[in-house]
Amino acid sequence: MFSILATFSASSGSGGDGQADPFETLFAHVVPQTSFYGLEMPHLFGLQVFDIQLFQLLAMVLIVVFFAPVRSAVVNGTGGRVTKIFAGWVTWLRDEVVVPNLGEKDGRRLLPMFLTLFFFIVFMNLLGLVPGGLTATASVYTAAGLSLVTLVVMIVGGMIVQGPIKFWISLVPSGVPMALVPMLFVLEVLGLIIKPFALTMRLMANMTGGHLVLLSFLGLMFFFGQDSTATGFAVSPLVVGMSVFMMIIEGFVALLQAYVFTLLSAIFVGMCLHPDH
Repeated sequence: MFSILATFSASSGSGGDGQADPFETLFAHVVPQTSFYGLEMPHLFGLQVFDIQLFQLLAMVLIVVFFAPVRSAVVNGTGGRVTKIFAGWVTWLRDEVVVPNLGEKDGRRLLPMFLTLFFFIVFMNLLGLVPGGLTATASVYTAAGLSLVTLVVMIVGGMIVQGPIKFWISLVPSGVPMALVPMLFVLEVLGLIIKPFALTMRLMANMTGGHLVLLSFLGLMFFFGQDSTATGFAVSPLVVGMSVFMMIIEGFVALLQAYVFTLLSAIFVGMCLHPDH
């Protein structure tokens, strides 16, 4: 977010002298870049490394660091306040999100996947609020990759639990007239694709939208300061106050969007595993 603000401030005074269009750079954070603050990203095994992958890797490292002591803390009843907080989150997600939508048996089997989704998204969202950080979930590629995981579990899990043939047959409700079966089957198959597409757009749009609102507040200083520096300084206390309030809201949104993504994923997977429910 702060890197976006720096881009805005650097380009706000550009005119028609051939400099980069500020609107082309303001949205650069939603597209993976091959450089990060002037440092070129390397190639690994012949594949290009992008800037958002650094924060995806950092999110995975943070998950390992914070959750390494959680299991022993739960088993032995030990651990500090932070460890108990994360253990509480795990219990809450299991009892209120995963098991109610997938059942006790399948819920416990797939619980590690949903916990990984939730905390991976949370840490990526929060890393975007760190000065100089990037929000990987604001990129459509990251959101689409996470949604693709849900789609694969929906289809593969449904075929494993119901059987490969019954899964596709059960897409159309029983008792439907035969003349409507082909049309309903096509619509249900499209529905399988639309569900993860909705997950992608919801996560990406919400994380990008929060950035744009914060950017709009901060940009007021530069907008009013174009003609008069004094005016820019005069509005800065109000702008900073609104921006701080928005950052607090962004922290809540980081948790909320991870919860919504995980909840909807659990609902969609549960519908494919147990269509009769």
